Amino acid sequence: MTMISRREASRALIPLFLLTMAPLSSSVAQEAKAALSPTVKIDNFTFTPAEITVAPGTTVAWRNGDDIPHTVVAVNKAFKSKVLDTEQSFSFTFTSPGTYAYFCSLHPHMQGKVIVK
Repeated sequence: MTMISRREASRALIPLFLLTMAPLSSSVAQEAKAALSPTVKIDNFTFTPAEITVAPGTTVAWRNGDDIPHTVVAVNKAFKSKVLDTEQSFSFTFTSPGTYAYFCSLHPHMQGKVIVK
């Protein structure tokens, strides 16, 4: 069994430490942010929860759990997702207080609301 000195161990760990401190790629960072965000589930032609209250600066994520496509579109046009297939998600950061009603443009009876205060 080979023993290494503390100095050699430190030299080996420095590049590893620097690698972990490197900035994340934008897609990885966005996915990580979405994972920590409040999430609205899209399933069975509903948004659950239908109403969510968050603080300014919060990013809300919507994840499509349905087996058909859906969208997330703000009534006031503040945000609009692309068509989300099964297990795809969309995120939006709410910076200003207010009430943001939204719906699925493919199935307009699907409605929800984000309250920012």
